[in-house]
Amino acid sequence: MPTSLSPRRVRYAIAMAVSAGTVLFLLLGIVALGIVGDGDRDGVYLAAPVVLLLVAVATRFRPQGMAYALGAAALTTVVAGGVAIGMVASDDVAASVPDVVMLTAMYAGLFAVGAWLFTRVRASVA
Repeated sequence: MPTSLSPRRVRYAIAMAVSAGTVLFLLLGIVALGIVGDGDRDGVYLAAPVVLLLVAVATRFRPQGMAYALGAAALTTVVAGGVAIGMVASDDVAASVPDVVMLTAMYAGLFAVGAWLFTRVRASVA
């Protein structure tokens, strides 16, 4: 017996897909492309998915908790970007400061979009 999908479930699924896609895109950027340059310097950006997972588990993947988790991941990404800028400025690495700023803003923005989408899940509850 097929069941119809509620708008809330559809919004949750879209928000979860955007969130998972952002994490996968970040991991691709770290592993394959390199944000800060060659080597293990990109590892600082792994803090964002870790924070996201910890807060999501703590809040049981509920929409409001996921919004907080993605907001925390966006903030963590900005902090990681600040650390990466410090590494670029103080070391002779292959990346430039504008590249690191741009990529950090892009990933933080994607996490923020995911957080906004989860707030829309809560708003659809009747």
